[in-house]
Amino acid sequence: MPSTLRLSQKESIFNHEVVKRFELYNSLFQTLPFYQVKDTGILLPFFSSHCDKGAADQASPTEIIESFFKKYVPGIDNREQINRLFRFIQYIERQVVLFDAIEDSSFSKVGRVDDTGTLQSMVQQASQNEQTRANISKQLKEFSLRLVLTAHPTQFYPGTVLGIMTDLIEALKTNDIPSIDGLLQQLGKTPFFNKTSPTPVDEAVSLVWFLENIFYHALSGIQSKLEEEFDIEGNRQVLELGFWPGGDRDGNPNVTTETTRSVATLLRQVIYRCYYRDFRNLKRRITFRGFADTISKLEVLLYDNAFNTQTNPKDLQPELLKLLKSMHQTLVTDHDSLFVSIVDNLIQKVQLFGSYFATLDIRQDSRVLRDVFKYTTEKVYTGVPKNYAEQSEDAKIKSIPFNQADFKCPATADSLTRDTLDTIRLMKDIQHTNGEKGCQRFIISNCQEASDILQLINLFLWSGWEKDKLSVDFMPLFETVNDLKKASEVMEKLYTHPFYKSHLKKRGNRQTIMLGFSDSTKDGGYLMANWSIYKAKVELTAMARKHNIDLAFFDGRGGPPARGGGKTHRFYASMGKEIANDHIQLTIQGQTVSSQYGSVETARFNTEQLINAGIISALHPNHNDLLDNGHKALIAEMAEESHTLFLALREHPLFVEYLEKFSPLKLLSQINISSRPTKRNAGAKLKLEDLRAISFVTSWSQLKQNIPGFYGVGTALKKMKDNGSWEEVKELYQNSGFFKTMLDNCMMSMSKSDFRVTAYMEKDAKFKKFWKDLKAEFELTRDMLLELTGTKVLMEEYPVERRSIAVREKIVLPLVIIQHYALQCLNNTDDEELIGIYNKLVIRTVYGIVNAGRNLA
Repeated sequence: MPSTLRLSQKESIFNHEVVKRFELYNSLFQTLPFYQVKDTGILLPFFSSHCDKGAADQASPTEIIESFFKKYVPGIDNREQINRLFRFIQYIERQVVLFDAIEDSSFSKVGRVDDTGTLQSMVQQASQNEQTRANISKQLKEFSLRLVLTAHPTQFYPGTVLGIMTDLIEALKTNDIPSIDGLLQQLGKTPFFNKTSPTPVDEAVSLVWFLENIFYHALSGIQSKLEEEFDIEGNRQVLELGFWPGGDRDGNPNVTTETTRSVATLLRQVIYRCYYRDFRNLKRRITFRGFADTISKLEVLLYDNAFNTQTNPKDLQPELLKLLKSMHQTLVTDHDSLFVSIVDNLIQKVQLFGSYFATLDIRQDSRVLRDVFKYTTEKVYTGVPKNYAEQSEDAKIKSIPFNQADFKCPATADSLTRDTLDTIRLMKDIQHTNGEKGCQRFIISNCQEASDILQLINLFLWSGWEKDKLSVDFMPLFETVNDLKKASEVMEKLYTHPFYKSHLKKRGNRQTIMLGFSDSTKDGGYLMANWSIYKAKVELTAMARKHNIDLAFFDGRGGPPARGGGKTHRFYASMGKEIANDHIQLTIQGQTVSSQYGSVETARFNTEQLINAGIISALHPNHNDLLDNGHKALIAEMAEESHTLFLALREHPLFVEYLEKFSPLKLLSQINISSRPTKRNAGAKLKLEDLRAISFVTSWSQLKQNIPGFYGVGTALKKMKDNGSWEEVKELYQNSGFFKTMLDNCMMSMSKSDFRVTAYMEKDAKFKKFWKDLKAEFELTRDMLLELTGTKVLMEEYPVERRSIAVREKIVLPLVIIQHYALQCLNNTDDEELIGIYNKLVIRTVYGIVNAGRNLA
């Protein structure tokens, strides 16, 4: 099917299945049980239209709001106006849910116009050629995919709303109007936000919903298909799950050793709950003689561990597999394999998820770990020289003794020290109860030196772990542009260190390295961050191959392109041979969880795309993805140019003040969606280096400016054109998957920007030039990208995504206007009561704007 025809067909289907149905079902909102809902339902279309016209006329939010009430609801006071605005927010929040549900319910029709990039396309290729089947099977023996759910605070739908959405999606698939009407009424009565901030365990419970209801079914289904179609020796585990809530304590003082213990217990209990449900189906079918004892043993094991508190739990995976495999053998031998597939299905799930469901990763900042190392050396004899802290890096590495001790942290130690040392001990307990994979990875964020890793290993050896039984993988996380430059040098010191080399050998010579997209973007801007990570991957791959290390990159990706999100699978499909790509590991954060993995169908589709990207790129590498020196120099020059501009913006004296005054940045800490502070050093004055990347990107997205996703790109492209390199850049975009995906994701960020909302700043005496500079770079970037791609509108190549974004932006424009109106009011009042009300107004709009964007934060 020709490309343009296929795109037109997809857009037509989207308009019919999603947009038209949204317009139809949106009328049902007239019956939602809000206070004064009929009035709200009647007024909202007028309000939306008024906001759209006001934005087009570049009126200020205050002018838009005041003129609306003057025209449509005259005679009500300011308090009643604010009351109406809160009603509008409630209404729009639920419109967003409805649009999400309709879009997800239409996925089989819209998302699968062609199956390119899925498991089905791999199967089709294999069915046409046995050699292709053999090649894919061989690649699958080396390949693995790990999806890691993180605790980052951008998952705004509470579990109750997610449950309603799941049922709503199913009802919408069959246009079951009575059920849809009832679910929309339930939605109207269900709160959308927490009255208090969740604890880390609350966050874990929220994300475990996805493990239990989505990933358990999606991943086992994919694994079954892979085993059925391809030769995978010994039922090799291709798919893995990771979990950060309860284990990630970097900058979150609310995560403690007890939190980690509780979450590990929760993960164990929930996976047994899943097994028990499947077991009940198995029990209904395996009713033959000779199975009573086995069935009884299985039932006791599964029920007790699923529903009862265990006093001395242990990893039961070996025992479960032994019982299930004996059943399999008896069914094959004595019962003509009747219902053997039911037993095999449970065997496969137990092999896939064990007693742990998802590996609970532990993460802590290197600065904290250095302090703990120093504390321990002062409290117990370790053999570390007294002048260790003053030594050079090379001297430190030689001084570290790697001796064993059993130092138990005293209660008098500070909370971070106690947490670190107690958690190191707890990891051994979790491996006993949940299996080794239950908790075997320790991530060192802000890793800057080889000693950061080696010192941590010593903390393990001083906390009861034995050298020969150290079943833990130590993973550096390189985040800033400067740290990425030094990464390969740091890793060579580790690969050549006798103790670490020996430890790696015991761990199968596999090294995982985590790279942070969010902080590198905040640090260096969009182009420089992506290019720095690409270069670091090339250098780290070369270093690993030099030392015969099996390297896995773990990408810390957020939802939006500015945090490494966007069309993620296309990045992995475009990795040339210079970059290790046998193991794909990435974080699934915030809205990405519900938007891309919110149903079994979408989870399977997006997971399959990542598998396909890894396998097919290895089997059929595009020689254009192997950038030559000329292309690398071209990208490097663009990255440097954009970096210079981005740094000048960051260092502008109005930069932080602009964010604080015109975005909800200062109020993000009051949004009860996370146990995690919005910035490190929570009590100190706001400094850019302390601000979390997630808060940084979210603030710009609320402003509808998305600066981290494009700033500097236009200036860099213009320089290339002015220098006479424009044709080379065009050729690079057309042929390099990496460069094309990077710029396509940039266009996605820009499609969610709307400078009309803040056009009133053009008249602001203090900030008008600052705002004009931002807008000028946006317009330059847009114009250069359109010229480069030969298109008339941004995202022309992706009409369905473009249309979806446009509808969502239209739905939430009133929320954006309300938010900026409230911020304007806050900047012009000293009334404490009104300040509290306007703060609430701002906070409430954040939920809907992020939810509608799906990958804004």
